[in-house]
Amino acid sequence: MTGIVDGHHHIWRQADLPWLIGPMQPRIFGAYEPIRRDYPIEEYLEDLKDTGVTRSVYVQTNWANDRFEDEAAWVQQTADEHGWPHAIVAYANFAADDVRPQLDRLKRYPLVRGVRMQLHWHDNPLYRFAARPDLCLDPMIRRNIGYLADYGWSFDLQVFAPQMQDAASLAEACPEVTFILQHAGMLEDLSPAGRTAWRVGMSRLAACPNVYSKLSGLGTFIHRNAPAHIAAVVADTVMIFGAERCLFGSNFPIEKLWTSYRELIATFRTAAAPLSVGQHEAIFGATAMRVYRL
Repeated sequence: MTGIVDGHHHIWRQADLPWLIGPMQPRIFGAYEPIRRDYPIEEYLEDLKDTGVTRSVYVQTNWANDRFEDEAAWVQQTADEHGWPHAIVAYANFAADDVRPQLDRLKRYPLVRGVRMQLHWHDNPLYRFAARPDLCLDPMIRRNIGYLADYGWSFDLQVFAPQMQDAASLAEACPEVTFILQHAGMLEDLSPAGRTAWRVGMSRLAACPNVYSKLSGLGTFIHRNAPAHIAAVVADTVMIFGAERCLFGSNFPIEKLWTSYRELIATFRTAAAPLSVGQHEAIFGATAMRVYRL
């Protein structure tokens, strides 16, 4: 493998993100004062300097919904000027009566490879994003996600373990759409029962051949770069999905709250050390290159 692909990162301007302006609000990743500011492409490139990363995928950052095209346009312009990032996962509102007019607007930007609308819901309001837990079963959302096949775009899927059964049903209802599970299913309950429920849900999703798992954001709920935790999640996810359906993502700058890019990469490399060369190449490059068409 000649380089690492970062399958999930963000760049942003503070003025475009409502959650970065105004009073501090509780967030799923804890206190975020250090990143309540611009995170431009220049800083991202400096963060990953000498880490071996050669490609990256930008994932939407929740601009105001009616500015979804503005976000894609800004990232496309950034890429045109700097050569980074190499693909865009944009936002669209799949709860609309027909999402295709939004997708048609996004077609103007050649780096768009997929779309994300976060569907995760949790009993804990701090972890809750979606309006209700069962959006994966909503007929309108299913129909709209199915349209992605006509555009050749993937759907970045974000759910918690209790939602995985419904998420697998969604993937089965849209067999021509590639689903990329965010943050390896967001393991937040680290009790034995919680880990078991997560593994069961991950196995259900892995039974769908069009679902892939992104190894990203693993510090979200523990607020640190924890080698043992990351190694365990990587090992379980690779065992369940196979390395050819796993890909690395940095989730920067969120993870920058508690670690450096170099330290994060080192932790993931250590976690992947027991794997074969081919498995290592899949996780750190080949899978992302394939699913995001880099």
